Amino acid sequence: METLVNAGGVRIERVVTSGVFALDGGTWEVENNIYLIGDDTDVVVIDAAHTAAPIIEAVAGRHVNAVICTHGHNDHVTVAPELGHELHAPILLHPGDDVLWKQTHPDTAHWTLDDSQRIAAAGTDIEVIHTPGHSPGSVCLYLPEVGVMFSGDTLFSGGPGATGRSYSDFPTIIGSIRDRLFALPEETTVLTGHGDGTTIAAEAPYLADWISRGY
Repeated sequence: METLVNAGGVRIERVVTSGVFALDGGTWEVENNIYLIGDDTDVVVIDAAHTAAPIIEAVAGRHVNAVICTHGHNDHVTVAPELGHELHAPILLHPGDDVLWKQTHPDTAHWTLDDSQRIAAAGTDIEVIHTPGHSPGSVCLYLPEVGVMFSGDTLFSGGPGATGRSYSDFPTIIGSIRDRLFALPEETTVLTGHGDGTTIAAEAPYLADWISRGY
């Protein structure tokens, strides 16, 4: 586990797990970032990728307010039911991704995650931003008091998330990034679902280039 931010009473930690992303008959080996937002008492877990044990270890006995899934692809929800059970926490997912959730967990329910919803964590609020495109129910999570946004697979260092598979759409993800994410302050740190993070300022100048080459 790595501590990325420790400011204003809010601590952001990252756990990385490895496994398989599967969709449309293909499989890919991937590493996923799981983030914990909290303090010494309470925490929120972002994404539930591949293996529960290192996530539970990072929680370290704290009360888990929620396990939030940024979208429904299997690599981001792999162990969500297990975490929900072991940590006595609700699993939150936007209903736009119910079809993807049911591919991995057909017999398990989740709680609904809505645009503009606020989830409490360490004395601050996580703001939910619905950003469809990579999947219909993709969301990003914004902590304005800390200046950090968790982008799931919507925005990466170097461009938008992939849109070449089922339930994804390139013009839609471009609209989500342009209208919702690039409206955030330029200095906002972007913590991504895979790989290294970036900032809004680093990505915004390349929007026209992404559109022109259909990234």
